[in-house]
This record gives sequence, C-alpha cells and structure tokens, in this order.
Amino acid sequence: MPDDLLSPDEINALLSGGGDFGDVDEISSSDAEQLAKVADTFANSENSVINMLAGKNVTTNVGSSEVMTQQEFSSKFSELPFLFSSTFGGMEDIPLALVVDQKGALTLADLMMGGGGTALPEPSDLYWNAAQEGLSQVIGSAFTSLSGLLGNRKLMPNNTTSALGEDDWRAFSLEPADKKIWASPVSVNIEGLSPFNIWTCLTLDNAINIAGYMRDAIEGRQPKPDSSSNNPMGGGGLMGGRQNAGPAVDVRPAAFQPLGGGSGGGAPSPIDLIADIPVRVTVELGKARKSVSEILALTAGAVVELDKMAGEPVDILVNGKLIAHGEVVVIDENFGVRITDIIPGGAARAAS
Repeated sequence: MPDDLLSPDEINALLSGGGDFGDVDEISSSDAEQLAKVADTFANSENSVINMLAGKNVTTNVGSSEVMTQQEFSSKFSELPFLFSSTFGGMEDIPLALVVDQKGALTLADLMMGGGGTALPEPSDLYWNAAQEGLSQVIGSAFTSLSGLLGNRKLMPNNTTSALGEDDWRAFSLEPADKKIWASPVSVNIEGLSPFNIWTCLTLDNAINIAGYMRDAIEGRQPKPDSSSNNPMGGGGLMGGRQNAGPAVDVRPAAFQPLGGGSGGGAPSPIDLIADIPVRVTVELGKARKSVSEILALTAGAVVELDKMAGEPVDILVNGKLIAHGEVVVIDENFGVRITDIIPGGAARAAS
C-alpha cells in the first residue's frame, strides 16, 4: 500500500545509517538526560573562558532546554542577536550554533580586547571578530570535554563563521524556519556587569543523534570512524562524564597575556592552547598631527614628516597594543621588521 512506502528522506536515512524517519517532534527522557550533559559541558566551558577573560567572579546557570521551530526561537529575541556557527569535525560535521544577545556579544568582545566590559563599544567588524574569537575558545574547550562523552572521538570545530543576525534570521540558515531545533540557554553572570544568555542550539534530529552516540559510548560501542577530521584535540582519554572543562586558561590573544607562563612536564601551556587565535600585527613608523586643511591639501608626491628620526626603532603593535620595537628590513621584495627590543610587561599592561 502507498502508506507502506518509504519516502526519499527515509531511504537516505537508512543508507546513511540513521534510524529516524522524518521530522522528530520531541526528545525522550533518555535523550534529554544525555543532552543535559551537553548543556552542562558548554556552561562549564563558558564559565572557564569568560572567567579568565574578565578576571572577575563568573557564574553560569543552565536554563531549561526547549524544543521549538527556528521561527519560534527567533521570536525570543527583541533585537538582532550575534550568531556563531560551527560544525563537529570528527562527527559527520554536525552543525552547531551559539546564539548570543547583542549586548552579551559586545561584552565578550570588549573582554577579549582587554577591556573591562563596563563600557560597551559601538558595534563594528573588529569587535564582532573579537566575539567570534572568544566563542571559538568556548567551542574548543567544550569539544575537548565532549570528546570523552562521545567515546573519545577526535573532535574539532570546522566551518566556523559568525555574523550579526539580519531580518528573518535563523540559527541554522540552511534549514527552513519550521525546522525543529533543540536550544539550551546558559545565563552568564559576570561580577559587576549585566548578565546575558548564550544559547547552544542543535537541529532536533542531530541532537537526538548526539544523544545516541553518547549512549553508545556509555555502553562501550565504538564510534564509526570519521576520516574528515585530524583533530589534535579530542581523543586519547580526555575528559568525560560531567567533569568541568578543566582549569581556566587565558584565551586572549598573546598581546593581552603576561609574558612567559609556560608549564613544564609536557603539559600544554596557556600559549599552546590559544596558539591558533589570529591577531593583528601592525608596525608603526611614526605619527604626525595635521589640521583638516593640511590633509585636504595633500597631493601625490607630498611628504608627511613623522615624529621619529630616521633610523629610530619602529613600534610593533599586536591588536593595537605596543609589545616591542624593531627595525625595518627588506626580505626579497617585501618589507619586514626585525625585533630589537621586547617591551617588559607590555602584554600584561595591555590586559589590565
């Protein structure tokens, strides 16, 4: 009979090893128990990362997770939120979204840039990029902990993107507005600052799949290898159960950290754990103060005199913070700079 025929989606699910047919409308109590561990893991990682950024007391409280459509989720926000997207490298690139209200994202960005989070900056690409870097550290920490819950799978964040939401935004832009998602809020409370929420979101079918993988790990069934990932983080008996994400690690770019601090005995140092964070390195030859009329009078061939003598060391800045002096050199056909002097405590002052 026609009702007994499988749809194309159901056939694809069978071929890919999945057992779910069509859209799922709810989560079983067993799945909810496993997903509560996922929510706790992200809350612990957010606490650890933001605590180190803020240098203040931080508490994170997991709220009640909800199953709803993307449209219903979007309606919870009175202003456009900040959207961070990644996929689970090492686990079929399952998509994940972190959704943060705009003030929360700017607070995180200001902390990432070495500020105190008390005076929020104006929205700009620079600060959205800083917010992405902060959330990338949350994802990296969470994936490390989730590795143990998922049978020591080798996990790494793939396809990481972020943007401020636009009209008709969706947590998963490639999915329709009526797609069901699992969303878990974490309230982030930083001493002296306004609290904000970070929502961890998965499409409902993927949330149920992850819960199944976690049960498989508990029962000792080995995960199916995923050749798409060569994650240096993850496997090898990393954290499992409901443990915290680990000791707090300074996740700011190197310009905002104290110099040194490497740990011995083969344990990764804070620098090792944030080595992949991109920072902006600028070499400043000098400065000049001009009036508007002088600027308007500039023409091709005009010479602007700077406040430094020829041969003086140039300033080397990381994310706008002075960390060293150097001299300009030519490498093949490119300019370069040879570092001649490291500013003692420069990075530490930038973090204060």
